[in-house]
Amino acid sequence: MKAITSNVSKSLPIGARLKCIDNTGAREVEIISVKGFKGVRRRLASAGVGDMVVISVKKGTADMRREVTTAVVVRQKKEYRRADGLRVKFEDNAAVIITEDGVLKGSEIRGPIAKEAADLWPAIGSAASIIV
Repeated sequence: MKAITSNVSKSLPIGARLKCIDNTGAREVEIISVKGFKGVRRRLASAGVGDMVVISVKKGTADMRREVTTAVVVRQKKEYRRADGLRVKFEDNAAVIITEDGVLKGSEIRGPIAKEAADLWPAIGSAASIIV
């Protein structure tokens, strides 16, 4: 994995609901935990663009609902600043379901994704139609 080139604000705490933008059958997911989060006692773990999270599928097809799996956050509403001074924010919070080793479970990604997520996760970058 490459190092992230911007200081992404971690604006999605545990319990946040995200839109699932791949074709796995999940429509809405909830963050259960954030992989690799180092925090302070009693502080909720938070995720930002490019972070791997453990999620629970809340809405979707019958076989996907209540499934616990991993995902990567690819869009967030809270703006963050890139190294070149550009500020980026999206219309919604969205994630893509992946396996533990970073392979996409679905075959397509709907809508734009952040450049930071595409750089960190090459499989997501290659499947994305629009990278912002």
